[in-house]
Amino acid sequence: MQLRDNYHHGVIGNGRSAALIDADGSIVFACLPDFDSGTVFAALLDEEKGGSFGVECVGGQVVRQAYEPRTNVLVTEFESPDGAFRVIDFMPRYTFDGRSGNSVDVAPDIVRVLERTRGTPRVRVTYDPRLEYGRFTTTHELRPGRIKSMTLGELHPTPSRGRRAKDARSVYESLYLFTDLDTREVLDGVPIELRDQAFLLVSYHDKVETPDRERVQLMLQRTRAYWLLWAARTVLPKKYGEEVLRSALTLRMLQFDPTGALVAAVTTSLPETIGEERNWDYRFCWIRDASMTVSVVRRLGHPRMATRFIDWMLDTVPTKDDELQIMYGLRGERQLTEEHLDHLAGYRGSKPVRIGNAAHDQRQHDIFGVLLDVMQQDLGQRTRTPEALDRLWTRVRAEAKTVAKHWREPDRGIWEIRGEPRHFVFSKVLSWVAIDRAIRFAETLDKTDWALEHRGLAKAMHDEICEQGWNAGIGAFTQSYGSKDLDAANLLIAEYGFLPPDDPRFVATVERTLEHLGRDGLLYRYRNADDFGTPSSAFTVCSFWMVKALSQIGRRDEARSMFDALLAAANPKGLFAEDLDFATRRQLGNFPQAYSHLALIDCALALEGQQEHPPTRA
Repeated sequence: MQLRDNYHHGVIGNGRSAALIDADGSIVFACLPDFDSGTVFAALLDEEKGGSFGVECVGGQVVRQAYEPRTNVLVTEFESPDGAFRVIDFMPRYTFDGRSGNSVDVAPDIVRVLERTRGTPRVRVTYDPRLEYGRFTTTHELRPGRIKSMTLGELHPTPSRGRRAKDARSVYESLYLFTDLDTREVLDGVPIELRDQAFLLVSYHDKVETPDRERVQLMLQRTRAYWLLWAARTVLPKKYGEEVLRSALTLRMLQFDPTGALVAAVTTSLPETIGEERNWDYRFCWIRDASMTVSVVRRLGHPRMATRFIDWMLDTVPTKDDELQIMYGLRGERQLTEEHLDHLAGYRGSKPVRIGNAAHDQRQHDIFGVLLDVMQQDLGQRTRTPEALDRLWTRVRAEAKTVAKHWREPDRGIWEIRGEPRHFVFSKVLSWVAIDRAIRFAETLDKTDWALEHRGLAKAMHDEICEQGWNAGIGAFTQSYGSKDLDAANLLIAEYGFLPPDDPRFVATVERTLEHLGRDGLLYRYRNADDFGTPSSAFTVCSFWMVKALSQIGRRDEARSMFDALLAAANPKGLFAEDLDFATRRQLGNFPQAYSHLALIDCALALEGQQEHPPTRA
């Protein structure tokens, strides 16, 4: 197979895991059973060793690929002189189990329905799973209607952060392909005449009830119904409704159904710049990203996504002072040890390929403000039991106490700088937000004494930030105290109510940021060198932040023009990665990126005139 020069992929998923399907109809990245499991297909990271699952039309070509309207069901259409067919790709997702009325356990399955539409096309299936990141040889066992793929080997961990490596452990993984095609012909990749409908179902489990064509059709119809009903409940703006819905459907796929945590992106190690080493594993739940995501999706009429995330956070994250991490595993895992998979070549040769994330133990003070902001919103959206309110209030007080203790200390900032800690202005602003939202929370619960006690702290924080974060020579809030560098994160100062949008200092910060970080209608997050050099790509979420900031300071025509240009940079399926190339608008970084899609929605709502945050009060 030959990788294309851009992310032209569609993504299917069901809240358990997801799969990337390229424009030729090949699955080039998928992890089973969960988002953070080992890969079963990873040609995106190594064309030779990663493994893929392709369907092609012998003597023909792809003529169209698109989502079925208002769903996450992807259709790829093939045509040849012999005939035509389409592949309908989905991961099963249902609302209710018809037998019991209970919520369904979301299955780690990938389903490919081959539907003949004309003539007798010839189909070639390329089924080449490489389990557990392709570390070991994958073998196959064939039976009628089923292929079992297996890998077995010994994993020898490397020492990390001064610790001794633990003993080697045996690794065994298996995967099952169920099909009504001839399994030998499928595995050998020989041309098969398609005279009727057929199916290919990849599952992490050996099915108790062997799938047949009728059952697969039922799975497809129920999955369509789930997404159509979810879309019907989504409150969309009059303008940009289709773009907002595609982003919302993507974000829904990224919420891990078993717990309510949200992954930052489906993939690992897709580079911010081709050939460089800014390659990270994003298959975890960042408190910041998840909080921003559910805050936005709630405004579209889906408060349950926010509720599930908050409940997951309350259940899995300790209330002990200083214990809140910036990210967790999808089940609340705290240790996300980073390692390099040196046997994989990396996307377009961009090494290293990483699993795990060493930034999990960084201190980033902004996460407290983002989290308490969404918790305060949740309090105003629904009625909780007294017992639930007790838990929430305990958590709010614990996080406020941590902020009060540490806010004057340096941290690593929103961009996870791996060098020396600094006094990042955005971290200070969001620390103020944490205390401000805690005060609002207390007032709602009639805890007036607590609120009064902390108002002085909020004012002291606000005063210091305005004094030390503002650089009069630059005429803007800068990246850190005493710095001359600008940071796109400060575009959120008005968003979180630290200053009103018409405050001259905020207006000037927006204008200076556009001048210094803007380029060809896109935005750097910052331009000063960090521990990996100088950034060279545009950070997509920052470009969206600039759209909203321009709208907030009254430059709405300019904001709308910039937004329209950004929408045009989406891939053909309407999806965004983490970064964009300034010159070519090529998608870069992990994909699809929750940050990018939540910011797209937020911009569309802002341009529609929706107000989402409480008024400013210093």
